[in-house]
Amino acid sequence: ILYVDTGFNAFFLLYFGLRFVAADDKLRFWLELNSLVDFFTIPPVFVSYYLKRNWLGLRFLRALRLLELPRILQFLRITKNNYSIKLSKLFAIFISTWLTAAGFIHLVENHGDPWVQPANSQSLSYFKCMYLVMMTMSTVGYGDVVVQTTLGRTFIIFFIIGGLVLFANFIPEVVEIVESHKNYKSSYEVVSGKNYIVVCGNITLESVTTFLRDFLLRDKGNVCTEILFLGESLPSLELEAVFKCYSAYTTFFYGSALNSEDLKRVGMESANACLILADVHSPQPYTEDTSNIMRVLSIKNHYPNTRVILQIIQSRNKVYLPNIPSWDWRTGDSIVCFAELKLGFIAQSCLVPGLSTLLTNLFIVKEDTETKRKYLKDKKLLEDKDYKVMTSQLSNDFADMTFTEVCRLCFLKLNLVLLGIELKFGSQGESTILINPSAQIKLHQNTMGFFIAHSLAEVKRAQFYCKACHSDIQDPEQIEKCQCKSRLYSKPFSGNFLKISCLILCSLSLYSSVFFSIFHMKIQHLSLPQALVPHLSSSLHKSFRDSHSPCKVLLSFSFCFRGFDGQEEENSRVILDLTGMFHWCDAVPLQEALLNCKDQAAPNLKDHILVCVFGDGNSPLIGLQDFVMPLRASNFIYHELKDIVFLGSLEYLQREWKFIQNFPKLWLFSGSALSCADLRAVNVQDCAACAILSSNITASSSPSLVDTESILATLNIRSMQGKSSSAPLGKHASFCLKRYPGNDQTYIHINQYSTWKDVFSFFLPFPIESSPNAQFINQAPSGSSEIPEQDQLFTTGAGTGTIFSDSFLNSLLSMTYYNHHILALLQTLVTSGTSPALGERLLEEGSRLHRNPDNMIHNASQVRCKLALLPLSKRLLTDVVEDCFGDIYCRALDLFGILCFGLYRLMEEPNPYKNRQTLSSKASQSSLNLMCYCFFRFVIARPASDLKMLSTDLLFCVVPFN
Repeated sequence: ILYVDTGFNAFFLLYFGLRFVAADDKLRFWLELNSLVDFFTIPPVFVSYYLKRNWLGLRFLRALRLLELPRILQFLRITKNNYSIKLSKLFAIFISTWLTAAGFIHLVENHGDPWVQPANSQSLSYFKCMYLVMMTMSTVGYGDVVVQTTLGRTFIIFFIIGGLVLFANFIPEVVEIVESHKNYKSSYEVVSGKNYIVVCGNITLESVTTFLRDFLLRDKGNVCTEILFLGESLPSLELEAVFKCYSAYTTFFYGSALNSEDLKRVGMESANACLILADVHSPQPYTEDTSNIMRVLSIKNHYPNTRVILQIIQSRNKVYLPNIPSWDWRTGDSIVCFAELKLGFIAQSCLVPGLSTLLTNLFIVKEDTETKRKYLKDKKLLEDKDYKVMTSQLSNDFADMTFTEVCRLCFLKLNLVLLGIELKFGSQGESTILINPSAQIKLHQNTMGFFIAHSLAEVKRAQFYCKACHSDIQDPEQIEKCQCKSRLYSKPFSGNFLKISCLILCSLSLYSSVFFSIFHMKIQHLSLPQALVPHLSSSLHKSFRDSHSPCKVLLSFSFCFRGFDGQEEENSRVILDLTGMFHWCDAVPLQEALLNCKDQAAPNLKDHILVCVFGDGNSPLIGLQDFVMPLRASNFIYHELKDIVFLGSLEYLQREWKFIQNFPKLWLFSGSALSCADLRAVNVQDCAACAILSSNITASSSPSLVDTESILATLNIRSMQGKSSSAPLGKHASFCLKRYPGNDQTYIHINQYSTWKDVFSFFLPFPIESSPNAQFINQAPSGSSEIPEQDQLFTTGAGTGTIFSDSFLNSLLSMTYYNHHILALLQTLVTSGTSPALGERLLEEGSRLHRNPDNMIHNASQVRCKLALLPLSKRLLTDVVEDCFGDIYCRALDLFGILCFGLYRLMEEPNPYKNRQTLSSKASQSSLNLMCYCFFRFVIARPASDLKMLSTDLLFCVVPFN
């Protein structure tokens, strides 16, 4: 043994020399732990070899060499992952400490105290010393083996403290790692016929809790889909508790979507879908988006047929996804873009107050709450919470009917509101969503419709409807699947014939609608002889009738409106981008768009949209392009476009300007919404709508202070509106406040009405970081302070539409999994018609818009419908004292082609005599008109057909282009 020991120490001596030569700091090398071990272990061995006598001495310190074992294992690539590396380090520390302590006890107990005579030593084997040290660290202490020397007892006094800490911390940690590896590194056993999804990305306590709440709520009563979470870090104790609570539905796996082995372990190939969560609060949204896109690339490279649903923070990062070869939105691959949808909602709310709440009620499943009903007198008005947007194939008996005819039949016979249809065309399975299309569109077989209904059973009526069997049935519940021969043997069109017919039909109807409607409208504005107008129209009709290729005529036909003097020149000039979806202009230099107090344009601003932006040179970009695009959609006539004024830091606006410089009627003003002088300079009292967008990320210890900037700006703008006695009546001012990025954000708006017919609405959707902060700007109609803080977001706001939480964006992920067509419809409504196919086309052109080189209306995109909030017209009302919603719905559809799907009603009918008693006799008449009719409105989605209409009601409508 001595010779063997000498050989090993010769190697350690050589290793010592090599380490000394390679050391950068020679002085520090002598004080390293390995050097000290060599000092006490190598010389005694050579001395023993020379004296031919063996003495153990301090050679037990050689056990400290085990601390280098984890690094050696990494060099040899034996330990590769974090689990094995961490476990090897814990074992190395524990074992080396144990063996070294046992060696010291073995030395002093076998030799005794040097100063004691006779010697007080005892014969202890090394194994017994190991046993003694283990009993000491574990605090068991059986007492069968004890130390007798003073040195040994002194060592035990100090070692028991450190050993106890070591044992109490390392052993549980080792057990936890082993258990977690056993639980979280296993493989999922795929069972044929069992549905399951994989969720990866940002797996945190907040994201998992939100996702499970929404996903299981949609699958309530029929939970048959298992959820596999693939996390890149081990779950915390709180997250483990969540997984245990939902252990019947969820399983956590430790791994990464970037690792092919981990994808194989969770059975990605057989999964129904993979859902990728994004951290919407990330201070670096670009990095977060690209990380998730890399996860998509990894999944698609290994399993191209797996459906992927992805959350994206910034819309400009979507450009990378179409480059993935196997990415195909037609197979269900979907993108939920937070900035695009959030800013689109705010933009549409500036034009249509209350729309955000209406769409949230229709698209997102919410839990039942009695709080909303507590503060409204008529409980029946809140039954709209049960109506949701659903899809179903339309019966083939609807083929060759116009959308208006089908829409009327579904409402009267089936008690369904039909919003739009999906039209398929082309050889690649392309499709587009048409919302309230024109009468030129005829439905074909196997068309999918978008309905507002209570349940899927109601929607199935549209699929089961049969003219022969159900034409005489009055009760919609009696419409069931029939067995008549006409339905049993009806065959759909062949694939090629269907695609060709749809393409021709879509092209003919939509292009003719564009040219005839716009051509007729434009030539009316020209200074031409009246006799020439019908001649031009008839010539155009004749060219279409006589041509053997109408599509060729339409596509080759270049129509450009030339300008004229004055306002008619501005209105008659239609310049669109390459897609035909948005109004376009040449890039405007920043200095030309910049306003100041001395400019003549600033005082003349009226009926404009004011956007107050909080941000600086280091703030993440909000993406103002997503806010501007819905307001510059081509379904608005040019003179309908409102001026948009951005008020904020010039340093920040310069960074955003390059993305919006090609949109017309945009202005910049360097200032702050916290300054009354700056607000007055941009005529806040005369604006049509105001949006407050914040990109500042404020770190605060108190949740009540994170929204200070936005709340103060809200109160500042509200006070200026209240003090202005010259504010014109009959228009609405919409104030949308939004913090980005943020936590659960809540939009709050307050509606004030001046007269019964002339409406002045003060609209304030306000996103906040902390939900209880709604109390600082929330207004209850009764003025009661008895509403508990936790109900602030579910009382007045929930029923009236004055409070809106953007947490619904997280719910869209679950909604998209169950039906990706619903997300496409929502994007079409919010972004004014941007479909996935068009989105890819926009991304091909880059982040900036480009002008159509021929300046022609080359497709039917301009004739799409638009959302509006309209008062009741006298033509819609009959001589009957009270009309029902069903009557108004049919008359609006028949007379104007307008599709009504919601109601904006006063919570309390105006009573001027009652309110005037509360006013001071010294109040001015202008203040009296504004103050004495202060009422709240609430949203009703899909009113009942027998609901009595009031003259003060406003209708949420889908209005045709013309």
